[in-house]
Amino acid sequence: MMKHYKLKKFASIFLATSVLAGALAGCGADSGGGSSNGGSSGGSGNSADGDTIKIGANLELSGGVASYGLSIADGATLAIDEINAAGGINGKKIELIKVDNKSENAEAASAAIRLAEQEKVVAMIGPATSGNTVATVQIANQHKVPVVTASGTAPNITENDDGSINEYAFRTCFIDPFQGTVAANFATNELGAKNVAIYADNASDYAKGLAASFKETIEANGGNVVIEQAYVAKDVDFKSTLTNIKGKNPDFIFIPGYYEEVGLIVKQARELGITVPLMGADGWDSPTLVELAGNEALNDTYITNHYSSEDPDPTIQKFVEAFKGKYNQSPNAFHALGYDTVYYLKDAIERAGDNVTGEAIKNALAETKDLSLVTGKFTVDEKHNPVKSATVLEFKDGNQVFNSKVNP
Repeated sequence: MMKHYKLKKFASIFLATSVLAGALAGCGADSGGGSSNGGSSGGSGNSADGDTIKIGANLELSGGVASYGLSIADGATLAIDEINAAGGINGKKIELIKVDNKSENAEAASAAIRLAEQEKVVAMIGPATSGNTVATVQIANQHKVPVVTASGTAPNITENDDGSINEYAFRTCFIDPFQGTVAANFATNELGAKNVAIYADNASDYAKGLAASFKETIEANGGNVVIEQAYVAKDVDFKSTLTNIKGKNPDFIFIPGYYEEVGLIVKQARELGITVPLMGADGWDSPTLVELAGNEALNDTYITNHYSSEDPDPTIQKFVEAFKGKYNQSPNAFHALGYDTVYYLKDAIERAGDNVTGEAIKNALAETKDLSLVTGKFTVDEKHNPVKSATVLEFKDGNQVFNSKVNP
């Protein structure tokens, strides 16, 4: 799902990470160099000791995107409860150690260092957003502790600009270019869109990446982008730019962004008389979106997402029933991704055998093939990305309704 860069560039993230690493006692990481596969000066990372396997959860449990992190944590907890009740992994129980990164890049880096150095986890789940995940990747590489983000969809989490692969970074979700392509094809083939507008957060690489892939595909489909407008995270009044968009008479508007702003954008768009279909991506997926926009305003809006609780697939319905039994609510995509991330790690740890080290888990994660999870069956490609399907959801009276499933 998500990139949440908040006006920070990678260079500043790496600097903050290095400062934090140097400040903490007992820092064993190599602070020199920025290569994608940089490691510590030997060893194979942390290992499982005794009767437990310690897994860290570096998540947004408070702050601007806490809805994502809390959902992933609940899904992960359900999976761990199930696994431990069934005897654990190779006879060892999983211990989940949660750290709140407060939805901030620097906090995410600090949490990763704590989990790797002090808690001695063998793997880390999270963070939920791409910007926060990028802040942890160098730490994962240096300490040889795999990080698996459930919803960080930015390509540069696993692959650097020079094409090198971050050896210890993985994800359970698909990447942004796939979402943008799916949205554009849906707009063209299902909604008949010809003249479209793009309205994106100009400070978010998540939004910009989605917008770029959407634009490329919609134009390849013969469509015309009549206007591109930008907003800034934390804005609350979008009527001026929405008025500009309305003046171009688009028949469809693509709005990649996060629920905090998108909820207000949808509400204000409808108030201005913009009645055309609106569409976004997994960043819309939060109950807060409905609270901000209102049920009626969300009618005729769509999102690409990782799964739908209404999908009749038996694997999905079994998960939905279990989640409702524990939490008394229907699970969203972030719940499902958190759940799947634990089972992805479980599968890798089991294949690592008795050698439960960060390096062994990393190798097994990279070799994953045809793993069936709630959000779909996937095989990990050479860039550490799962090749899997996407789901299109439609909002009807405030509820997400399953529309269709799109294969890669």
